[in-house]
Amino acid sequence: MARRGLGLVYGGGSVGLMGELADAALGHGGRVTGVIPKSLWAREINHTGLTELHEVRSMHERKRLMYDKSDAFIALPGGLGTLEELAEVATWSQLGLHSKPVALLDVDGFWEPLVALLDQMVSTGLLTPASRALIRRTRSAEEALAVLAAAELPCPEERITAEER
Repeated sequence: MARRGLGLVYGGGSVGLMGELADAALGHGGRVTGVIPKSLWAREINHTGLTELHEVRSMHERKRLMYDKSDAFIALPGGLGTLEELAEVATWSQLGLHSKPVALLDVDGFWEPLVALLDQMVSTGLLTPASRALIRRTRSAEEALAVLAAAELPCPEERITAEER
């Protein structure tokens, strides 16, 4: 990311996969922004070397600020929080709230069950193929960055304004 001049916006921790990604981006001269709610400040090990660290009041405010500061979204392997954030940004795209690209970084088939579920939702008529296409599956960091750089999402005829969100 840093070599491409791209910044990272994430939850602000210093441990785990995202902490490693933040360290790697910073190590290559990248800009890294963390956003963490006050309630998690004491429970998470906050990264002290970030370019920016924003402390917010709630998880909702955290997601909103991360969304506002981001141009695209990549879901790395993660837990319920990752899944919830992925579903929200994909749903916002489906509703026309944004046209920012969304990708899964499918390391060692981690996202295979979710991909199968999304495809099953299409085959049963619960999800349109156009909505399914909003979440792109990639298998390497380079592929994810390339897919996001080349993404051109369709624009809904009627977009929901920021006031309506």
